[in-house]
Amino acid sequence: MSRTLLSGNEAVAQGAWAAGASVGAGYPGTPSTEALESFARKTGVYAEWAPNEKVALEVVSGASFGGARAIATMKHVGLNVAADPLFTLAYTGVGGGIVIFVADDPGMHSSQNEQDSRNYAAFARVPLLEPSDSQEALYFTKRAFEISEEFDIPVLVRSTVRLSHAKGLVETGERRVPERDEYQKDLGKWVMMPAMARCRRADLDRRVADLAAFGETTDLNSVEIRDRSVGIVCGGVVYEYVREALPEVSVLKLGMTFPLPPALVRSFAEQVDTVYTIEEADPYLDRQLRQLGIEPGTLDLPAAGELSPGAIRRAFGMAEPELREPEEGLPARPPMMCPGCPHRPVFATLRKLHAVVTGDIGCYTLGALPPLSAMDSCVCMGASLGMAHGMSLVGGAGEKRPVVGVIGDSTFAHSGVTGLMDMVYNGGNATVVILDNRITAMTGHQGNPINGVTLQNRTSRELELEPLVRALGVEHVRTVDPHEMASVEEALREAIDFDGVSVLITRAPCALLVREHPTPYAVDVDACTACGVCIRLGCPAISKADLSKADIDVSLCVGCGQCVQVCRYGAIVHTGPACDLGDV
Repeated sequence: MSRTLLSGNEAVAQGAWAAGASVGAGYPGTPSTEALESFARKTGVYAEWAPNEKVALEVVSGASFGGARAIATMKHVGLNVAADPLFTLAYTGVGGGIVIFVADDPGMHSSQNEQDSRNYAAFARVPLLEPSDSQEALYFTKRAFEISEEFDIPVLVRSTVRLSHAKGLVETGERRVPERDEYQKDLGKWVMMPAMARCRRADLDRRVADLAAFGETTDLNSVEIRDRSVGIVCGGVVYEYVREALPEVSVLKLGMTFPLPPALVRSFAEQVDTVYTIEEADPYLDRQLRQLGIEPGTLDLPAAGELSPGAIRRAFGMAEPELREPEEGLPARPPMMCPGCPHRPVFATLRKLHAVVTGDIGCYTLGALPPLSAMDSCVCMGASLGMAHGMSLVGGAGEKRPVVGVIGDSTFAHSGVTGLMDMVYNGGNATVVILDNRITAMTGHQGNPINGVTLQNRTSRELELEPLVRALGVEHVRTVDPHEMASVEEALREAIDFDGVSVLITRAPCALLVREHPTPYAVDVDACTACGVCIRLGCPAISKADLSKADIDVSLCVGCGQCVQVCRYGAIVHTGPACDLGDV
């Protein structure tokens, strides 16, 4: 059996493949993205990026009803989108096994909120497995398919950012594809009309009870008795923190955290003097133990963010290992749009027009930060359109300030189409800008329906935005190259002045997709007046050389020419292939 170094995400993919899963679907979202990308590279599988997580889970459920094992992947906020089918799939059960891999983001490294997906397991009443390292990620995923079929229920496998991205040695194993039962028509199982759903609701109670009994003896849960004065109940990657911080304590390691095995938990609590729960995000295990009549001890642990061995040691009044202090005086490095980003001119123009900009999820969310400071809100995927409509209804921006909703191409396909439909249907009067940079950039350059690039490079077609938008009833539609700033301003003014819903599509590839660039620019220091207009574009290649005049780092400049268009003094010039940079 071979051993290889895999991240948690890669191990989940390996586990799904080894278990014989033949279909995978998801939507890219950090920290989950690599799981489906890795699965897509396996032999004998079909994988796709769906427009959103709800569709992904529905694709997976269709494959399951047809008898195949299938996996859906998403991040925690994506599970919100997929919740509708999830809750009913708990009733219908499965054909082939269904595994839903969800990656949470404690500390919000790349997310707009921090939530605990363990609550979904209890809410939807589906089993939840929580691996603690890459080897368990592979094993638990394989077991999840078996549990799904044995108990006729979808299974959640939960990771967090630390497990998803950390790597460990894994024994990979061979692929085994189970025999597939052909689809059988069964209205009582598959059609959740009220009469059938009532029966399946009662059956779900039986299945959850059977799962709880299974949890009492499964190897997914384990008891480690050491020093009996302290007992820790934990699961997932938190187990690794506990073992590092408190190597002598007794531990109840829960690999299946819903449903909890009551007898096992009570037995562990009786074997130690004081039992504690240690967990990230919500006090999920703490509540579960209290419902069993067990009163865990109180610890001063962070209520938000990731845990660490140091935080656990502090909670027990123990000294931490000495760590090297960070260097003082280092400059801050806030996230910024790349040099040559096609979104930058749009936000610079919106700032100039004093627009109230309802924003969305993507690289372009950086338009909210200084020096652009041109976005006013960011809530969730697709929210920009509904929020723009709502604000325009109540005149919340004032008479002199236009309301503009800004959304990326992938996000528009994910959940923006219905928002635009609502605007038109209800006679709205706001402007929408669709930033079409030909890629799902923020999560690592995945394809989407707009650019027609599929996960496994199958033959596809691009979704044409202009006909789609017009089909929704938008009368004013215009497309511009965002690098042409005069055209952007003209088109925005025209769209804002239109009486009704207007859509401006800005189309230019992500700067990281452009392979050949013009020669870079430099600053003619004699012509530069230190007005600072180019600095306010927020390009990482432009800075102040002597705290007054602009300076361009030619190693970063991609020659997009955006800064040239805002300089009123002709102070930004091409370096030219043979130019002596010391002379400009």
